[in-house]
Amino acid sequence: MTTTDTTPAEQVAPIVPSFGDDETDRKLAIICSKGNLDMAYPGLILGNAALGEGIETHLFFTFWGFDMIMKSRMHDLQFSPAGNAAMHLPGSDRHMPQALAPAMTGMATKMLKKQIADLGVPEVPDFLDQIVAAGGHLWACRLSADMMKIAEEDLRDDVEAIISAADFIEKTEGAQLLFI
Repeated sequence: MTTTDTTPAEQVAPIVPSFGDDETDRKLAIICSKGNLDMAYPGLILGNAALGEGIETHLFFTFWGFDMIMKSRMHDLQFSPAGNAAMHLPGSDRHMPQALAPAMTGMATKMLKKQIADLGVPEVPDFLDQIVAAGGHLWACRLSADMMKIAEEDLRDDVEAIISAADFIEKTEGAQLLFI
């Protein structure tokens, strides 16, 4: 039995969020707490995307996230597969044996940097340059700086200040908060 019903299927309008006016008072606050290469990029990508949407964006670097903004370390972030039980061997679905992970940091870092470069994504220091040029704000955590004996001159010149967590909360009042 065939049907000859040619009635078009009922079309459903797509759901498109409305953020109101072109002017926005939205804010995004990203806490960057990790300094390894694979954990640096999520905050930078999200921050850059937010700036592209006209959202006021603040990045707060704490604990190992300081590696991203320290002059002496920011060009040498590493990717270690150690402890990443979800790590797969390149080009396969097989998990990498954890016993091999510590010996593979150099190779894994080189591979990840190449993959990122092949996609046209800038290295971390260059990405931070772009974020600041687009109006993003970089802040360093006072407690972490004190614990690690880090001074303002140890940091990128575009870090606005070393501030307390309470100061960061004040600066980003009403912001959507992401902890990475």
